[in-house]
Amino acid sequence: MMKALLALEDGTIFAGESFGAPGERTGEIVFNTSITGYQEILTDPSYKGQIVTMTYPLIGNYGINPADVESKGPQVEGFVVKEYCPLPNNWRSDESLGDYLKRHNIPGIEGVDTRALTRHIRTRGAMKSVLSTEDLDPGSLVKKAQASPGLVGLDLVREVTCQEPYHWTEGLYDLAKGEPYRLQGKARFRVAAYDFGIKQNILRHLVQQGCDVTVFPADAPPEQLLEIDPHGIFLSNGPGDPDPVTYAIQNTRTLIQQRPTFGICLGYEFLGLALGGQIYKLKFGHRGANQPVKQLSTGKVEITTQNHGFALDLETLDPDIVETTHINLNDNTLEGLRHRELPAFGVQYHPEASAGPHDAEYLFETFIDMMENAG
Repeated sequence: MMKALLALEDGTIFAGESFGAPGERTGEIVFNTSITGYQEILTDPSYKGQIVTMTYPLIGNYGINPADVESKGPQVEGFVVKEYCPLPNNWRSDESLGDYLKRHNIPGIEGVDTRALTRHIRTRGAMKSVLSTEDLDPGSLVKKAQASPGLVGLDLVREVTCQEPYHWTEGLYDLAKGEPYRLQGKARFRVAAYDFGIKQNILRHLVQQGCDVTVFPADAPPEQLLEIDPHGIFLSNGPGDPDPVTYAIQNTRTLIQQRPTFGICLGYEFLGLALGGQIYKLKFGHRGANQPVKQLSTGKVEITTQNHGFALDLETLDPDIVETTHINLNDNTLEGLRHRELPAFGVQYHPEASAGPHDAEYLFETFIDMMENAG
């Protein structure tokens, strides 16, 4: 097998074997604590600019299928696992994980002590890294990692957004029928969705709730969205640092005055910034399908799927304008907010949860109720 090296900017080196495409890629090294769902993780545009480590030791055992994707292909810069399964066994599998990564030119490395790597990231924080099958000189790779751009201050949204508006019609996938749900009859609501790196399962949930969804590029002006006379605005997830994406923040500030608005993850951060908040980078982020979040109005704890490395600073939001709705129980970071007067709200986590728990699916119904009440 081909040798591969993972080098971190602090000089730490992990050696292993290549199981994806040959080559060399840089990215921020992060870890995900999910047990399943590696295909959804690989294709989540929120991972643009990152090399992802899976903490669960055996990856690839159920292969790859065309239904469980969140975008047109893998978005990660590289993939790190303890043990790769080259012979998947699942009735839905079309190809192996390794072949899928090779087909999309994504490098993967196996044989890494992912527990040690995760503990290192938790101690030292997420950092720049490089994964290579070409350059096996540790010193050279460390210098490349240090010279790479990282995430802070970069607008990665432009790299993952659509180029033209499009209409989305698929609902949730029906395994029994082997096809997605299709909306029957006239849609109850029209939704204009910003694509900051949108996951397809979010769109499926909106259609499942009876919405006619049109997706717009991240930099589309508010007037373009309002041309379809939407009942509501959706602000999607996406990659990287929200601060430099100033056009999204300004457009959000305009649109929340016009229509009910729902934001998820990066879209939620844009909402918070539009309401006067400030952002900061977490030490190692929240990534996985087992993150506990408390709903403050009821005291109920939701187990949630998350993928973000930045957070809104609760202390910078005006409590007379913004109501705190959800808090992360691991570190008490802000996970949800609602405008006290305007019909606008958002959450830091992923209520569509693909793959992951479904505790927070009710938030799509909250959005529907908000549009209904707006008349």
